Amino acid sequence: MTTSEDLDDLDAVTALADGVRRQAYRVVAGGTGPLGRDEVAEALGIGRTLAAFHLDKLVAAGLLETSYARRSGRTGPGAGRPAKLYRIAAAEHAVSVPPRSYRTAAELLAEALEQAGAEDVLYRVAERHGRQAAPGPDVTELLTGHGYAPAPDGPDRIELRNCPFHQLAEQFPPVICGMNLAMVTGLLGGAGLDARWTARMDAAPGRCCVTLSKKQSD
Repeated sequence: MTTSEDLDDLDAVTALADGVRRQAYRVVAGGTGPLGRDEVAEALGIGRTLAAFHLDKLVAAGLLETSYARRSGRTGPGAGRPAKLYRIAAAEHAVSVPPRSYRTAAELLAEALEQAGAEDVLYRVAERHGRQAAPGPDVTELLTGHGYAPAPDGPDRIELRNCPFHQLAEQFPPVICGMNLAMVTGLLGGAGLDARWTARMDAAPGRCCVTLSKKQSD
């Protein structure tokens, strides 16, 4: 049986079928904050009107959200109209044909682990899974490949703008955030980057609960 949520997910995925629209989504997803149509237009080499058209289509599909702010930082008379800014929507979309409910299974497993007090087993498995990462010199590439959307915060710190386990982390924060920390720790170890970087719990709104800090050299 197809639900209204299934149809919404299908609409969201279909919206990305257009090549320019898909690129616009990637530009917004790769930004360090909300972006205006001018920035997206410049990044794609297209006109502002066309950029706004595709961005608003992504909003209608539930893939982007909007806000308004004056980019100049000025307020009061003469400051100009607030600009329309776009950011990635918090909602998740997945399409499965025929319908599958892996999210429900994950929620049940997380709840069972929490009630059984078996988090330590999960953390060991998560770190071991992370250690399967192939060796590589680039921490940003490693984290991007696993869906974390890393964003440098100065030369010695990396924030993760996306949590691959966002909905589960909201429902079961201690269990899933601990699993996430173990996973990232394992990724660093498997890629041979744990001598330079360390993962730690540092929860804040709007980003992943894990951040990375560069280790101080002797």
